[in-house]
Amino acid sequence: MSAPPFRLGVNYWPARTAMGWWRAFDAAETRSDFARIAASGFDSVRIFLTWEDFQPTPSRVDTKRVRDLVSTLELAATAGLSVMPTLFTGHMSGVNWVPPWALGGDGGDTRFRVISGGLVTEAGLGNWYSDPAIARAQCLLAREVAGALAGHSALWAWDLGNENSNCVIPPHKAAAKNWLFSIADAIRSADSGAKITLGLHMEDLEQDRNLGPREAATACDFLTMHGYPGYAKWSAGPTDERLLPFLTHVTRWLAGGAPVLFSEFGVPTFRSGDPDSEQATRGSTTAVVAEDQAAAYIERALDALLACGSTGAMLWCYADYARAIWAEPPLDAAVHERSFGQWRADGSRKPATLVVEAFTSRQPRLQPPMQIPEATWIDIDAATFYEAPAIELPRLYRRYCGAL
Repeated sequence: MSAPPFRLGVNYWPARTAMGWWRAFDAAETRSDFARIAASGFDSVRIFLTWEDFQPTPSRVDTKRVRDLVSTLELAATAGLSVMPTLFTGHMSGVNWVPPWALGGDGGDTRFRVISGGLVTEAGLGNWYSDPAIARAQCLLAREVAGALAGHSALWAWDLGNENSNCVIPPHKAAAKNWLFSIADAIRSADSGAKITLGLHMEDLEQDRNLGPREAATACDFLTMHGYPGYAKWSAGPTDERLLPFLTHVTRWLAGGAPVLFSEFGVPTFRSGDPDSEQATRGSTTAVVAEDQAAAYIERALDALLACGSTGAMLWCYADYARAIWAEPPLDAAVHERSFGQWRADGSRKPATLVVEAFTSRQPRLQPPMQIPEATWIDIDAATFYEAPAIELPRLYRRYCGAL
Protein backbone atom coordinates (compact mmCIF):
# COMPACT_ATOMS: atom_id res chain seq x y z
CA MET A 1 0.00 0.00 0.00
CA SER A 2 1.44 3.37 -0.98
CA ALA A 3 1.87 6.15 1.55
CA PRO A 4 -0.73 8.96 1.68
CA PRO A 5 -0.04 12.07 -0.39
CA PHE A 6 1.92 15.00 1.02
CA ARG A 7 -0.62 17.82 1.37
CA LEU A 8 0.18 21.14 -0.29
CA GLY A 9 -2.04 24.11 0.40
CA VAL A 10 -2.19 27.87 0.62
CA ASN A 11 -3.58 30.27 3.20
CA TYR A 12 -6.37 32.32 1.65
CA TRP A 13 -7.55 35.90 1.82
CA PRO A 14 -8.73 37.63 -1.36
CA ALA A 15 -6.36 40.22 -2.85
CA ARG A 16 -9.13 42.81 -2.97
CA THR A 17 -10.25 42.68 0.64
CA ALA A 18 -7.68 40.91 2.86
CA MET A 19 -9.33 40.56 6.29
CA GLY A 20 -12.44 42.35 5.04
CA TRP A 21 -13.39 39.26 3.03
CA TRP A 22 -16.57 38.22 4.83
CA ARG A 23 -18.00 41.74 4.93
CA ALA A 24 -17.57 41.99 1.15
CA PHE A 25 -17.99 38.35 0.21
CA ASP A 26 -18.07 37.79 -3.56
CA ALA A 27 -18.69 34.21 -4.63
CA ALA A 28 -17.50 34.87 -8.19
CA GLU A 29 -14.21 36.24 -6.89
CA THR A 30 -13.66 33.23 -4.63
CA ARG A 31 -14.60 30.84 -7.43
CA SER A 32 -11.98 32.42 -9.70
CA ASP A 33 -9.35 32.40 -6.96
CA PHE A 34 -9.97 28.77 -6.06
CA ALA A 35 -9.77 27.72 -9.72
CA ARG A 36 -6.41 29.50 -10.01
CA ILE A 37 -5.14 27.83 -6.84
CA ALA A 38 -6.18 24.34 -7.94
CA ALA A 39 -4.77 24.79 -11.44
CA SER A 40 -1.32 25.41 -9.97
CA GLY A 41 -1.28 22.13 -8.09
CA PHE A 42 -2.46 23.07 -4.61
CA ASP A 43 -4.89 20.63 -3.02
CA SER A 44 -6.16 22.68 -0.09
CA VAL A 45 -6.83 26.13 1.35
CA ARG A 46 -6.79 27.37 4.92
CA ILE A 47 -9.39 30.07 5.54
CA PHE A 48 -10.18 32.25 8.55
CA LEU A 49 -13.45 33.05 10.28
CA THR A 50 -13.08 36.61 11.53
CA TRP A 51 -14.63 36.31 14.97
CA GLU A 52 -16.53 39.58 15.03
CA ASP A 53 -18.07 38.95 11.61
CA PHE A 54 -19.30 35.47 12.51
CA GLN A 55 -20.37 36.18 16.10
CA PRO A 56 -21.52 39.79 16.55
CA THR A 57 -22.87 39.03 20.05
CA PRO A 58 -22.08 36.23 22.51
CA SER A 59 -25.44 34.59 21.86
CA ARG A 60 -25.78 35.08 18.11
CA VAL A 61 -23.97 33.57 15.15
CA ASP A 62 -24.49 35.53 11.93
CA THR A 63 -26.52 33.32 9.60
CA LYS A 64 -25.43 35.15 6.44
CA ARG A 65 -21.77 34.57 7.27
CA VAL A 66 -22.52 30.89 7.83
CA ARG A 67 -24.28 30.69 4.46
CA ASP A 68 -21.26 32.33 2.82
CA LEU A 69 -19.02 29.84 4.58
CA VAL A 70 -21.07 26.96 3.21
CA SER A 71 -20.87 28.56 -0.25
CA THR A 72 -17.10 28.76 0.14
CA LEU A 73 -16.92 25.03 0.82
CA GLU A 74 -19.11 24.38 -2.23
CA LEU A 75 -16.80 26.48 -4.39
CA ALA A 76 -13.80 24.60 -3.00
CA ALA A 77 -15.43 21.25 -3.75
CA THR A 78 -16.06 22.33 -7.33
CA ALA A 79 -12.40 23.30 -7.68
CA GLY A 80 -11.23 20.04 -6.09
CA LEU A 81 -9.82 21.72 -2.98
CA SER A 82 -10.07 20.73 0.67
CA VAL A 83 -10.66 23.43 3.28
CA MET A 84 -9.28 24.03 6.77
CA PRO A 85 -11.45 26.72 8.43
CA THR A 86 -9.79 28.56 11.32
CA LEU A 87 -11.97 29.67 14.24
CA PHE A 88 -11.80 32.76 16.45
CA THR A 89 -9.60 34.92 14.21
CA GLY A 90 -8.34 36.55 16.29
CA HIS A 91 -4.69 37.21 15.64
CA MET A 92 -3.92 37.95 12.01
CA SER A 93 -1.00 39.70 10.30
CA GLY A 94 0.11 41.72 13.29
CA VAL A 95 -3.33 42.74 14.56
CA ASN A 96 -5.71 41.21 17.09
CA TRP A 97 -9.27 41.39 15.73
CA VAL A 98 -11.68 40.92 18.62
CA PRO A 99 -15.43 41.52 18.98
CA PRO A 100 -16.41 44.30 21.42
CA TRP A 101 -18.08 41.85 23.77
CA ALA A 102 -14.78 39.95 24.24
CA LEU A 103 -12.88 43.08 25.32
CA GLY A 104 -12.50 44.59 28.75
CA GLY A 105 -10.07 42.22 30.38
CA ASP A 106 -6.46 42.83 31.29
CA GLY A 107 -5.10 40.33 28.75
CA GLY A 108 -3.57 40.81 25.34
CA ASP A 109 -0.10 41.04 23.85
CA THR A 110 0.80 44.73 23.82
CA ARG A 111 2.95 44.30 20.69
CA PHE A 112 -0.21 44.08 18.60
CA ARG A 113 -2.94 46.60 17.88
CA VAL A 114 -6.46 45.59 18.81
CA ILE A 115 -9.23 46.34 16.30
CA SER A 116 -12.87 46.01 17.23
CA GLY A 117 -15.88 47.40 15.42
CA GLY A 118 -13.58 48.67 12.71
CA LEU A 119 -11.61 50.88 15.11
CA VAL A 120 -8.30 50.61 16.93
CA THR A 121 -8.95 50.33 20.66
CA GLU A 122 -6.80 50.48 23.76
CA ALA A 123 -9.06 48.04 25.59
CA GLY A 124 -7.56 44.85 26.89
CA LEU A 125 -8.73 41.42 25.83
CA GLY A 126 -10.83 39.07 27.85
CA ASN A 127 -9.04 35.78 28.42
CA TRP A 128 -11.19 33.01 26.98
CA TYR A 129 -9.17 30.39 28.84
CA SER A 130 -10.32 31.80 32.19
CA ASP A 131 -13.53 33.71 31.35
CA PRO A 132 -16.37 31.15 31.21
CA ALA A 133 -18.76 33.55 29.44
CA ILE A 134 -16.39 34.03 26.50
CA ALA A 135 -15.62 30.30 26.37
CA ARG A 136 -19.35 29.49 26.28
CA ALA A 137 -19.79 31.91 23.38
CA GLN A 138 -16.91 30.27 21.54
CA CYS A 139 -18.51 26.86 22.02
CA LEU A 140 -21.71 28.22 20.49
CA LEU A 141 -19.87 29.43 17.40
CA ALA A 142 -17.94 26.18 17.12
CA ARG A 143 -21.13 24.09 17.27
CA GLU A 144 -23.03 26.25 14.79
CA VAL A 145 -20.39 26.33 12.07
CA ALA A 146 -19.41 22.70 12.59
CA GLY A 147 -23.03 21.72 12.22
CA ALA A 148 -23.38 23.75 9.04
CA LEU A 149 -20.41 21.94 7.47
CA ALA A 150 -20.86 18.51 9.01
CA GLY A 151 -19.98 15.80 6.53
CA HIS A 152 -19.13 18.23 3.74
CA SER A 153 -16.87 16.65 1.15
CA ALA A 154 -14.56 19.69 1.07
CA LEU A 155 -14.06 19.92 4.84
CA TRP A 156 -10.56 18.78 5.82
CA ALA A 157 -10.13 19.84 9.46
CA TRP A 158 -10.97 22.59 11.93
CA ASP A 159 -8.18 24.83 13.20
CA LEU A 160 -9.02 26.14 16.69
CA GLY A 161 -7.20 29.41 16.19
CA ASN A 162 -4.41 31.26 14.46
CA GLU A 163 -1.48 31.80 16.82
CA ASN A 164 -3.83 32.25 19.75
CA SER A 165 -1.01 32.99 22.17
CA ASN A 166 -0.51 36.32 20.39
CA CYS A 167 -3.94 37.25 21.72
CA VAL A 168 -4.11 35.80 25.24
CA ILE A 169 -2.22 33.12 27.15
CA PRO A 170 -3.86 30.52 29.38
CA PRO A 171 -3.23 31.19 33.07
CA HIS A 172 -2.06 27.60 33.49
CA LYS A 173 -1.92 24.33 31.58
CA ALA A 174 -5.10 22.94 33.10
CA ALA A 175 -7.05 25.94 31.76
CA ALA A 176 -5.50 25.39 28.33
CA LYS A 177 -6.54 21.74 28.25
CA ASN A 178 -10.05 22.52 29.54
CA TRP A 179 -10.51 25.04 26.73
CA LEU A 180 -9.14 22.66 24.10
CA PHE A 181 -11.48 19.86 25.08
CA SER A 182 -14.47 22.19 25.43
CA ILE A 183 -14.09 23.55 21.90
CA ALA A 184 -13.24 20.13 20.46
CA ASP A 185 -16.28 18.60 22.16
CA ALA A 186 -18.49 21.39 20.80
CA ILE A 187 -17.30 20.67 17.25
CA ARG A 188 -17.62 16.92 17.58
CA SER A 189 -21.09 17.21 19.10
CA ALA A 190 -22.17 18.64 15.75
CA ASP A 191 -19.86 16.56 13.55
CA SER A 192 -18.53 13.40 15.16
CA GLY A 193 -16.09 12.79 12.31
CA ALA A 194 -14.46 16.21 12.38
CA LYS A 195 -10.67 16.46 12.46
CA ILE A 196 -9.18 19.12 14.75
CA THR A 197 -5.86 20.94 14.92
CA LEU A 198 -4.47 24.17 16.39
CA GLY A 199 -2.42 26.90 14.72
CA LEU A 200 0.78 26.90 16.78
CA HIS A 201 3.74 29.10 15.88
CA MET A 202 7.43 29.43 16.61
CA GLU A 203 6.92 31.58 19.72
CA ASP A 204 4.97 28.70 21.28
CA LEU A 205 8.30 26.85 21.24
CA GLU A 206 10.51 29.79 22.23
CA GLN A 207 8.37 30.34 25.34
CA ASP A 208 6.23 28.09 27.49
CA ARG A 209 2.86 29.76 26.97
CA ASN A 210 0.93 26.93 28.62
CA LEU A 211 -0.53 25.76 25.31
CA GLY A 212 2.20 24.24 23.20
CA PRO A 213 2.66 20.95 21.33
CA ARG A 214 2.41 18.78 24.42
CA GLU A 215 -0.95 20.26 25.48
CA ALA A 216 -2.38 20.54 21.96
CA ALA A 217 -1.64 16.89 21.25
CA THR A 218 -4.07 15.82 23.96
CA ALA A 219 -7.10 17.11 22.01
CA CYS A 220 -5.98 17.47 18.39
CA ASP A 221 -5.87 14.87 15.63
CA PHE A 222 -2.66 16.41 14.32
CA LEU A 223 -0.54 19.46 15.09
CA THR A 224 0.31 22.43 12.92
CA MET A 225 3.31 24.74 13.08
CA HIS A 226 4.06 28.15 11.55
CA GLY A 227 7.58 29.39 10.94
CA TYR A 228 9.31 32.29 9.23
CA PRO A 229 13.13 32.38 9.29
CA GLY A 230 13.04 36.18 9.00
CA TYR A 231 11.40 36.35 12.43
CA ALA A 232 14.06 34.21 14.12
CA LYS A 233 17.15 36.20 15.08
CA TRP A 234 19.03 32.94 15.40
CA SER A 235 18.35 31.75 11.83
CA ALA A 236 20.61 32.45 8.86
CA GLY A 237 18.15 34.92 7.31
CA PRO A 238 14.69 35.09 5.72
CA THR A 239 15.31 32.25 3.27
CA ASP A 240 16.94 29.76 5.66
CA GLU A 241 14.85 26.73 4.79
CA ARG A 242 16.52 24.58 7.46
CA LEU A 243 14.42 26.28 10.13
CA LEU A 244 11.21 24.67 8.87
CA PRO A 245 12.14 20.99 9.23
CA PHE A 246 13.84 21.85 12.51
CA LEU A 247 10.60 23.30 13.91
CA THR A 248 8.74 20.26 12.62
CA HIS A 249 11.11 17.90 14.42
CA VAL A 250 10.93 19.87 17.68
CA THR A 251 7.13 20.12 17.57
CA ARG A 252 6.79 16.39 16.96
CA TRP A 253 9.29 15.60 19.73
CA LEU A 254 7.56 17.80 22.32
CA ALA A 255 4.18 16.34 21.32
CA GLY A 256 5.35 12.77 21.85
CA GLY A 257 5.43 11.86 18.17
CA ALA A 258 2.15 13.42 16.97
CA PRO A 259 1.93 14.11 13.22
CA VAL A 260 2.83 17.67 12.23
CA LEU A 261 1.62 19.75 9.29
CA PHE A 262 3.58 22.91 8.51
CA SER A 263 0.61 25.18 7.88
CA GLU A 264 2.37 28.53 7.38
CA PHE A 265 5.60 29.51 5.70
CA GLY A 266 6.63 32.00 3.05
CA VAL A 267 8.48 35.24 2.47
CA PRO A 268 7.42 38.73 1.28
CA THR A 269 8.72 39.71 -2.15
CA PHE A 270 9.41 42.56 -4.52
CA ARG A 271 9.64 42.51 -8.30
CA SER A 272 12.74 44.22 -9.65
CA GLY A 273 11.96 47.08 -12.00
CA ASP A 274 8.25 47.13 -11.09
CA PRO A 275 7.41 50.55 -9.54
CA ASP A 276 4.19 49.24 -7.97
CA SER A 277 6.01 46.34 -6.36
CA GLU A 278 8.78 48.54 -5.05
CA GLN A 279 6.23 51.03 -3.70
CA ALA A 280 4.35 48.22 -1.97
CA THR A 281 7.41 47.24 0.07
CA ARG A 282 8.97 50.66 0.67
CA GLY A 283 9.42 51.31 4.36
CA SER A 284 9.16 47.67 5.43
CA THR A 285 11.06 46.87 8.60
CA THR A 286 10.99 43.16 7.72
CA ALA A 287 13.27 41.66 5.09
CA VAL A 288 11.69 41.47 1.62
CA VAL A 289 13.36 39.39 -1.10
CA ALA A 290 13.22 39.27 -4.88
CA GLU A 291 10.55 37.02 -6.37
CA ASP A 292 13.06 34.58 -7.85
CA GLN A 293 14.83 34.29 -4.49
CA ALA A 294 11.50 33.52 -2.86
CA ALA A 295 10.78 30.81 -5.42
CA ALA A 296 14.17 29.19 -4.78
CA TYR A 297 13.52 29.29 -1.02
CA ILE A 298 10.09 27.71 -1.42
CA GLU A 299 11.56 24.97 -3.60
CA ARG A 300 14.18 24.12 -0.98
CA ALA A 301 11.64 24.38 1.84
CA LEU A 302 9.16 21.99 0.24
CA ASP A 303 11.86 19.38 -0.32
CA ALA A 304 13.06 19.81 3.28
CA LEU A 305 9.56 19.52 4.76
CA LEU A 306 8.86 16.41 2.71
CA ALA A 307 12.12 14.81 3.80
CA CYS A 308 11.63 15.55 7.52
CA GLY A 309 8.32 13.72 7.74
CA SER A 310 5.93 16.67 7.80
CA THR A 311 2.48 15.61 6.61
CA GLY A 312 2.23 18.63 4.33
CA ALA A 313 2.84 22.34 3.90
CA MET A 314 0.72 25.43 3.38
CA LEU A 315 2.16 28.61 1.92
CA TRP A 316 1.51 32.07 3.26
CA CYS A 317 -0.32 33.32 1.37
CA TYR A 318 -2.51 33.27 -1.75
CA ALA A 319 -2.01 36.78 -3.18
CA ASP A 320 -0.48 40.17 -2.63
CA TYR A 321 -3.05 42.74 -1.51
CA ALA A 322 -4.53 45.45 -3.70
CA ARG A 323 -3.15 48.99 -3.39
CA ALA A 324 -6.63 50.25 -2.45
CA ILE A 325 -6.34 48.65 1.01
CA TRP A 326 -2.71 49.45 1.83
CA ALA A 327 -3.77 52.32 4.11
CA GLU A 328 -5.98 50.01 6.18
CA PRO A 329 -4.86 47.84 9.10
CA PRO A 330 -2.89 45.67 9.14
CA LEU A 331 -1.24 46.75 5.88
CA ASP A 332 -0.72 50.36 6.94
CA ALA A 333 1.85 49.37 9.55
CA ALA A 334 2.82 45.82 8.55
CA VAL A 335 4.14 46.80 5.12
CA HIS A 336 5.68 43.40 4.45
CA GLU A 337 2.24 41.77 4.71
CA ARG A 338 1.27 43.42 1.42
CA SER A 339 3.45 41.15 -0.68
CA PHE A 340 3.52 37.62 0.77
CA GLY A 341 1.42 36.25 -2.09
CA GLN A 342 2.18 33.50 -4.57
CA TRP A 343 0.24 35.62 -7.04
CA ARG A 344 0.41 39.35 -7.51
CA ALA A 345 -2.62 41.46 -6.68
CA ASP A 346 -3.59 41.65 -10.35
CA GLY A 347 -3.76 37.84 -10.56
CA SER A 348 -0.50 37.36 -12.44
CA ARG A 349 1.76 34.55 -11.32
CA LYS A 350 4.96 34.81 -9.36
CA PRO A 351 7.80 32.35 -10.04
CA ALA A 352 6.90 30.39 -6.90
CA THR A 353 3.78 29.00 -8.57
CA LEU A 354 6.00 27.23 -11.10
CA VAL A 355 7.90 25.65 -8.21
CA VAL A 356 4.62 24.38 -6.77
CA GLU A 357 3.60 22.89 -10.11
CA ALA A 358 6.92 21.09 -10.46
CA PHE A 359 6.74 19.79 -6.89
CA THR A 360 3.20 18.44 -7.19
CA SER A 361 3.94 16.87 -10.59
CA ARG A 362 6.18 14.45 -8.68
CA GLN A 363 3.11 13.30 -6.70
CA PRO A 364 5.01 13.44 -3.39
CA ARG A 365 4.03 10.95 -0.70
CA LEU A 366 4.48 11.07 3.05
CA GLN A 367 7.86 9.91 4.19
CA PRO A 368 9.15 8.71 7.56
CA PRO A 369 11.23 11.36 9.36
CA MET A 370 14.57 9.90 8.32
CA GLN A 371 16.50 13.10 7.67
CA ILE A 372 18.73 13.71 10.69
CA PRO A 373 16.93 11.58 13.29
CA GLU A 374 16.03 13.65 16.33
CA ALA A 375 18.02 11.41 18.66
CA THR A 376 21.27 12.52 17.04
CA TRP A 377 20.95 16.20 17.96
CA ILE A 378 18.34 16.47 20.72
CA ASP A 379 20.44 15.91 23.82
CA ILE A 380 17.91 16.89 26.55
CA ASP A 381 14.47 15.79 27.65
CA ALA A 382 11.33 17.88 27.24
CA ALA A 383 11.25 18.94 30.89
CA THR A 384 14.75 20.36 30.63
CA PHE A 385 13.86 22.10 27.37
CA TYR A 386 10.96 23.91 29.04
CA GLU A 387 13.16 25.19 31.84
CA ALA A 388 14.70 27.65 29.37
CA PRO A 389 13.13 27.27 25.89
CA ALA A 390 14.41 30.63 24.61
CA ILE A 391 17.94 29.36 25.18
CA GLU A 392 17.44 25.73 24.26
CA LEU A 393 15.65 26.27 20.94
CA PRO A 394 18.52 28.25 19.30
CA ARG A 395 21.06 25.88 20.85
CA LEU A 396 19.27 22.86 19.41
CA TYR A 397 19.05 24.61 16.05
CA ARG A 398 22.83 24.97 15.99
CA ARG A 399 23.14 21.28 16.77
CA TYR A 400 20.61 20.42 14.07
CA CYS A 401 22.41 22.47 11.43
CA GLY A 402 25.70 20.95 12.50
CA ALA A 403 24.29 17.47 11.94
CA LEU A 404 23.11 18.19 8.39
